[in-house]
Amino acid sequence: MRNGRPAKQAIRTGKQGNILNMLKNPALCPARRVIRVIAPALLLFLTQTVWASPTILNWQTGSESRVYFVESRELPMVDVRLIFDAGAAREPAGRNGLATLVNSLLDEGAGGLDATGISFEFERLGARYSAASGYDFASVSLRSLSDPALLGPALQNLRRVITEPAFPMKAVERQKQRLLIAIERKQQSPAEIARDAYQAAIYRDHPYAYPGDGTLESVAKLGRGDIVNFHRDYYSARNLRLVIVGDLDKEQAAALAEELTEGLEQGQTPEPLPAVGRLEQGETIRIEHPSSQVHILLGQPGLKRGDPDYFPLYVGNHILGGGGFVSRLYEEIREKRGLSYGAYSYFTPRREAGPFTASLQTRGGQEEQALQVMRETIRSFIEQGPTPEELEAAKKNISGGFPLRLDSNSNVLGYIAMIAFYGLPLDYLDTFVEKVNAVKLEQVQEAFRRRVQPERFVTVMVGPVSGD
Repeated sequence: MRNGRPAKQAIRTGKQGNILNMLKNPALCPARRVIRVIAPALLLFLTQTVWASPTILNWQTGSESRVYFVESRELPMVDVRLIFDAGAAREPAGRNGLATLVNSLLDEGAGGLDATGISFEFERLGARYSAASGYDFASVSLRSLSDPALLGPALQNLRRVITEPAFPMKAVERQKQRLLIAIERKQQSPAEIARDAYQAAIYRDHPYAYPGDGTLESVAKLGRGDIVNFHRDYYSARNLRLVIVGDLDKEQAAALAEELTEGLEQGQTPEPLPAVGRLEQGETIRIEHPSSQVHILLGQPGLKRGDPDYFPLYVGNHILGGGGFVSRLYEEIREKRGLSYGAYSYFTPRREAGPFTASLQTRGGQEEQALQVMRETIRSFIEQGPTPEELEAAKKNISGGFPLRLDSNSNVLGYIAMIAFYGLPLDYLDTFVEKVNAVKLEQVQEAFRRRVQPERFVTVMVGPVSGD
């Protein structure tokens, strides 16, 4: 439950005779045997089709919500995602966990139906509802068959959830208790303790510094009034990006968008988040914990979405620590010295500068050696840059695997949601491989020298750690 809560999903099975049940039951659907035979070829076809031209249409509804639509006729399905600028970074001071709580309560009663009634409506239509929240945004998603007899009522139920949530007190108290229990459990996890301490140290007084699911103290203070006000302020039409992918044409998608957003308060666009401050010096934080492994995180604020250094840093980090078994950190720490099962580094872009992080776990007593090797490997990479062979291999690995990331409507939906919320170019997917392949050695080295300063790293160690 970090960086927001896990997606809350309920798979709706429908009644016997429903199309989904027919597909699941060979006795009801003899064609299932044929599907098994053609599935590999179909997957390749879909991958190539989506990869070739994921055309994104973009417009604004009458209530000033932005809509992003991709027509995909291969399957009789429609995926819808509503993305609100309503993440943890928008929580009032001392009310951490509020964004997660609001998002979890949307389907706990709305428009005259209780939670059971809402769940039943999705279930009888064979639809799937999910909701999730993070630091930057909160989302609500629906997957439905495109048959108007099923899609129409499913959208009506979804509209009920987002426009008329009741936030009943029993549900509020139940979800608060679940959140408090999850926070208590998290305090027993050295990995979670390390992440919270790391976020707090690199972001200090910025909204990103606080746990996305809150603290025991902040969640205990949350009341129904906080929930109602947060929903009113942030679940509004002007604060919404609506993404639609599936078996519709533009006219149908436009009608869907108007119907779904009708009833939302128009609201206002929130003020920009504050910029992330630069760390002036490094810091090492040791937290004792009775675990067998020491969990180590080190890094600093990195970059935000749309940053001009994104592609050099992305390709370079694939070589440094993002490429798994072939990365330098893995080679130096795992393969050569056996200090850890794995060592990684990654950039996590956000609306404002998300973290650059390197991480590993190691046995107590050898954490200082592992940490030294990690720091030296990062420093060497910044000073010397990658080799031509490493750069070429990284480009091939990234560009070769990219089409597989777009092999389903749900994957496309996720990418379009990112493009929509962060205002990335509409041709982002079309030009991704081209921009990866255009990265040069000097660009990687210059970007890392400019953006990653090991002398300013925050280091967090949780476990049976020793002092200096």
